[in-house]
Amino acid sequence: MAFHTINGRSVAYRLLGSKVNPLVVLAHPLGMSQAVWDDVIPALLPRYRVLTWDLPGHGASQAVSGTQITPADLAAEALALAELAGAARFHFAGTSIGGVVGQQLIAEHSERLLSATLTNTGAVIGNAELWNTRAGRVRQEGLAEMSEEIVPRWFAPTAFEASPALKAGWCTQMGRGDDESYAQLCEMLGRDTFTGKLAAKQAKVQLFGGSEDLATPPATLEALAAELDGAPLEVFNGVGHVPSVEAPALFAQKLLAVMAADLGDVANHGVAYAAGLETRKQVLGEEHVERSTANANSLDAPFQQMITRLAWGELWSNDDLTRRERSMITTGILAALGREELTLHLKTAKRIGLTEAELRQVLMHVAIYGGVPAANHAFALAKELGWGE
Repeated sequence: MAFHTINGRSVAYRLLGSKVNPLVVLAHPLGMSQAVWDDVIPALLPRYRVLTWDLPGHGASQAVSGTQITPADLAAEALALAELAGAARFHFAGTSIGGVVGQQLIAEHSERLLSATLTNTGAVIGNAELWNTRAGRVRQEGLAEMSEEIVPRWFAPTAFEASPALKAGWCTQMGRGDDESYAQLCEMLGRDTFTGKLAAKQAKVQLFGGSEDLATPPATLEALAAELDGAPLEVFNGVGHVPSVEAPALFAQKLLAVMAADLGDVANHGVAYAAGLETRKQVLGEEHVERSTANANSLDAPFQQMITRLAWGELWSNDDLTRRERSMITTGILAALGREELTLHLKTAKRIGLTEAELRQVLMHVAIYGGVPAANHAFALAKELGWGE
């Protein structure tokens, strides 16, 4: 876990995975913490860089310091952390109040989103009276006292049968939160809605709900889908308010499908230059790509466009292999052929996060199947580029 100061307040976050992978930002529900994503993250890491954070007064994040917090404040945290990660655009997934953060991003910053997955949330959640009443009770009674009442609403009854300690664990987590921060977030949910604010926004959106969700039942998600011009909605049967905890494998599978690159009808139409360019920048680095583009002239500009569409759009953007796997394949082929581009891809392998042991095995395969001289040259070049100790 790391910490970053945003608007004068310390925010706890995690940034995991290779910096060459697309970033996905995950926002947790009210009263919980970024730990709700723990069982989902391992499935995402082979293909994505993952950023999670604790909302104000939750987990290890500092409590609120003002008298009112808004969805724009929470979205600013997500944007600041994405900026810290070096991501101009990113995927987003949020549950409950985390989905409210996503709606704010869709409404005001849709150009930053590669996709938005909103789960168990709504353009309107409950009503002002409900949230103001809860805020008042939290200030008077405290989260530790109220957790026994609130936590059971998050999960389907079968979840407690499968894990008897689940309720006690999340009650403990909730009780550690800051009462005032929670109360202000309740008031925000009662005050700020997204009715009429989401139509015609340019973002790929997917909605998920739970059939057993008491806080945001499927009808609430259906109303949100209508606000989002008929965004697709899938309801998980037998799941409550927090699918990342109750059904992490299913949720991870669905999220990966949403975030997978939409390459369109490749067989008939190929891949757009912009899609390939984004992947090329992520893998090779913006500086290298901008230099290559700037150096192109009338002779080779069409060639640069072709390799961006084909190599980086159709191959490197395809999710059938991870970028780590593609790096090993590419490095091995270039080493066996003795191509000049091997230097670039040895640097890229380090940037992607290949280990010394992985590179060694790639080049050992080159020695056996491509020839010892080719592998010897590649080992020498790798050492010149800083591989090994």
